[in-house]
Amino acid sequence: MQLAATRIITDDVDALVAFYEKVTGVAAVRLHPLFAELRTESGTLALASSATVPLLGEDAARSGANRSVILDFLVDDVDAVYLALQDVVDVFVNTPTTMPWGNRSLLFRDPDGNLVNVFTPTGTDARGRVAR
Repeated sequence: MQLAATRIITDDVDALVAFYEKVTGVAAVRLHPLFAELRTESGTLALASSATVPLLGEDAARSGANRSVILDFLVDDVDAVYLALQDVVDVFVNTPTTMPWGNRSLLFRDPDGNLVNVFTPTGTDARGRVAR
């Protein structure tokens, strides 16, 4: 089995596509007005309209209701990304912070409230030990 994509259900595909294109620098592939994909080397982020939910099963998903999944994006310099996103992100959950496991991490919410983590491995944990 291979994980093919992570899909977000949204009431506004165009707004979420625009947001993630700005955050990632990746142009979305629009397969349909109700569906788009941002394809990267390591995986695909799919964005689908809430109008597609009845095709999945009654009340299978609800836009803006996620509070348990975090989208993680590996970047070269999280501090530079933080500065670049000032005019893109409305809600920062934290500023770049070095986590105990050694990643320098920035958390923010997308327009639907989904949590996004942009991180850079530092090579050491909070005590200066090499992170594994």
